[in-house]
Amino acid sequence: MALLRFRSHIRRLFLTGIRINQARFFSQQAGSRLDDAGPLACRLASRSVIRFRGPDTVKFLQGLLTCDVRPLADIASLDGEPNSSSSSPSSYFPISIAPFQSPPPRYAALLTPQGRFLYDLFLYRPPCPHQKLNWTGTAPGTHETEEALSLLADVDASFLDEILGCFRKYKLRSKVDIENVSEELSCWQRFGGKLSESEPIQEPEASSVGWGGAMDHSSMSSAHGNGSGWQWFKDPRLECLGFRGIFPANIVSPLVEADMVDDEQHYLLWRIERGVPEGSAEIPKGEAIPLEYNLHGLNAISFDKGCYVGQELVARTHHRGVIRKRLLPLIFTDDREIELNQEVSPGSEVVDRGTNKKVGMVNIAVGSRGMGLLKLEEALLKKQVSLSIKERTSVRVKTSVPDWWPAEWTAQLHEQQCGSLS
Repeated sequence: MALLRFRSHIRRLFLTGIRINQARFFSQQAGSRLDDAGPLACRLASRSVIRFRGPDTVKFLQGLLTCDVRPLADIASLDGEPNSSSSSPSSYFPISIAPFQSPPPRYAALLTPQGRFLYDLFLYRPPCPHQKLNWTGTAPGTHETEEALSLLADVDASFLDEILGCFRKYKLRSKVDIENVSEELSCWQRFGGKLSESEPIQEPEASSVGWGGAMDHSSMSSAHGNGSGWQWFKDPRLECLGFRGIFPANIVSPLVEADMVDDEQHYLLWRIERGVPEGSAEIPKGEAIPLEYNLHGLNAISFDKGCYVGQELVARTHHRGVIRKRLLPLIFTDDREIELNQEVSPGSEVVDRGTNKKVGMVNIAVGSRGMGLLKLEEALLKKQVSLSIKERTSVRVKTSVPDWWPAEWTAQLHEQQCGSLS
């Protein structure tokens, strides 16, 4: 016991030192240096975890959310489910002890009936008990014959009660339980420059840490008793965002001790620089049109899944093919192009510096970076336009096209530019 306490003390000192060094690093740098500071990992205090469980889980969510939820359940036919002729658990468990491969998580949005954004969420399929090894790694876990499908979702913590109330309002007679499990589970993100290099990134070796994989005894303290199956996943939105996962709330997630356990503010900055919004504050609840906030480019929207709440506006906007405003990453500078820190607040109007005509609005600002919903014609197409903050012409606003934008979006910009010149 004394040895364990000593190791715990050393680990706390190690993590504290990392946080101090990171704070010094970022305070000494002008602008963002996150591309050179990775990989980093942080617990997302801005997100909470809820659980959907019951025989109608997939049907219930399929009719509400913008993404196709069915792939999270389809794996049941391929994942070693026992068949009716099997009488022993070992008859359906794979002969080789290989890690259970959970289906990739899904990113989705819940909309109003009028097609406006309400909430975003990440859906995960945790493995069932029979898909996991016991804690020794030598035999299958327990099996319940009538086990109901369970899905976990990480959601905006600021609107947790509203989100639970909204889903329960739609529940009606559906056989699905919706519960807050934030005290048991938390969401983590791994990100940083070394996770977004040009070569395709691979999942960390997380499958070997927990249930269903080769046993890593150095990780037994964190893997023992895990009910969710340790696993990091590629962020379902973009490869450059790194990895995401849900883990028990009382520990540091696996495979991050060699990384830098960091403050969530740096993950926020990482997203802002890439023009990726998250949550109902950055994507205004009840107001935002999903396609203007690029949710289709972030894999949140399926256009062939069938009906869901708010589908009509999304489909009409998509098939019309003309989106005149989009969320863009912003940089705030002075006239000498020196970045200005803490000079702009969310809600500030972005205007044409010459005519004072409104071009858009700043949604979020951190230091010298931000994101804003701007008219594409003025923000990107008219080269002679100079943008600034309304009534503060000394604060210039620079916009850019994120690297991850699909090629067809760029082509549409060129078409609009040609049309405006003709």
